[in-house]
Amino acid sequence: MNETLMIGEINTLVIDRSTVPGLFLRALDESDILLPNQYVTDAMHIGDTIDVFVYTDSEDRPVATTVKPKAMANEIAFVEVVDTTPIGAFVNWGLPKDLFVPKTLQKRPFAVGEKRLIRVILDEQTNRLVGTEKISGALETPPKSFYPNTPVSFMIIAKTPLGYKAIVDHKYEGMIYANEIFEDVRVGQIKNGFVKVLRPDGKLDLSLQMVGKAKASSGANKILSMIQANGGMLPYNYKSDPDLIQRTFGLSKKNFKSALTQLSESGKITIKESGIYGI
Repeated sequence: MNETLMIGEINTLVIDRSTVPGLFLRALDESDILLPNQYVTDAMHIGDTIDVFVYTDSEDRPVATTVKPKAMANEIAFVEVVDTTPIGAFVNWGLPKDLFVPKTLQKRPFAVGEKRLIRVILDEQTNRLVGTEKISGALETPPKSFYPNTPVSFMIIAKTPLGYKAIVDHKYEGMIYANEIFEDVRVGQIKNGFVKVLRPDGKLDLSLQMVGKAKASSGANKILSMIQANGGMLPYNYKSDPDLIQRTFGLSKKNFKSALTQLSESGKITIKESGIYGI
């Protein structure tokens, strides 16, 4: 349970009392906050502990919601611009009150309808959450515990001649190389993948599939499952077309062949001109 209310974060609070506008929730320091009726359910009872996101309403009062925004404090998201003013713009971040992005925190003027990459920050002067396009300076150096094949979630933020830039866990900068992508990738997508290597410059090389022996094992398991689901046979072999392999298995020709070899040597399949047969 939260010691005190934390704006821009998920707070664990106790339901203290019921009022006409909604439920009041309390932190350990006795500070309280309204959860409006639109978020109250029949499953909520006085004394229960619930998780809510805390932000400020249109009158700059702290308010709670059970809805999680696209990004919380110090997190990054692609958001749509819904309105502009001489001093800034408003973007849809998934809550009823749009997020304000001051003009001073924009790299270039916002236009209604476009998608922009922003980071949510807490303005210490106003105690309000705002958006900023100043992202790179807030990124951190990944921990050394990010070894190859560490599972990670990342957001695709830009296409480059080498591939796609990504932000890992809202904190770290990474790159997926174009020649290692075997599925649809678009800017703005959230992808699950793996660390390929932590580079000396503190950036991450990423992969949508496991690397090394783990990757071969993952590919082998996938092929074996597909053989079993297809009646014990698949019409592919070492000579199959690389594009067909990619579309069918989501593997490169090299990794497909490595997986077949692994399965064959372990006695789980037989490879013939007509296809792959389970044993």
